[in-house]
Amino acid sequence: MILAFDTSAAHCTAALLSGGKVLAHAHEDMAKGQAERLMVLLQEVLSEAGATYADLTAIAVGTGPGNFTGIRISVSAARGLALGLGIPAIGVSTLEAQAFDTPGPVLSTVDARRDQVYLQGFGYPDAPPPQQRALDTIAGLASPPGLTVIGGRSDAVSRQLDARATASAYPLAEALALVAATRLSEPQPRPKPLYIRPADAAPPRDPAPVILS
Repeated sequence: MILAFDTSAAHCTAALLSGGKVLAHAHEDMAKGQAERLMVLLQEVLSEAGATYADLTAIAVGTGPGNFTGIRISVSAARGLALGLGIPAIGVSTLEAQAFDTPGPVLSTVDARRDQVYLQGFGYPDAPPPQQRALDTIAGLASPPGLTVIGGRSDAVSRQLDARATASAYPLAEALALVAATRLSEPQPRPKPLYIRPADAAPPRDPAPVILS
């Protein structure tokens, strides 16, 4: 039984899976307030399925890329829960989760705002690693036959690559859990945020909590 959650964008989302079956799912759009809402939402998801934290086998958490504060919220929560429960926490990037179970070559994208995108390719030679690119430079990427583009700004990206845009096979939280399930048999490093670009905001007056490696 895997509890998965993500706050890397303007949302708070969670899913509980057992044996590949979704027992409960919740998604709330929110521009702020994820820190206050996340743990309450997780309890609601568990309660809906008649489960408790003691029933969990693992935690799956979205590691970004996306909103810096949002990523820290969910990664910190996942590490704390895993430590307290004595179960593994498995970090999965949004880019990988979006591409999960989509056949053929896939380019996964996340809107980085200001006409920029985060992207990563899967399943083809010269597939780009996680990176940030301006939309007007997308045409320089490799575009293998049958390429599918998934995620934020997929329409704009697919047009430049003469590719097909489509939706992810699963909602994000469910996909995080499904990817994590494929890794349960292998030791996993503790989740850490996937930061692709420097923070836009100036450093706060008080230092942020440190996430240990």
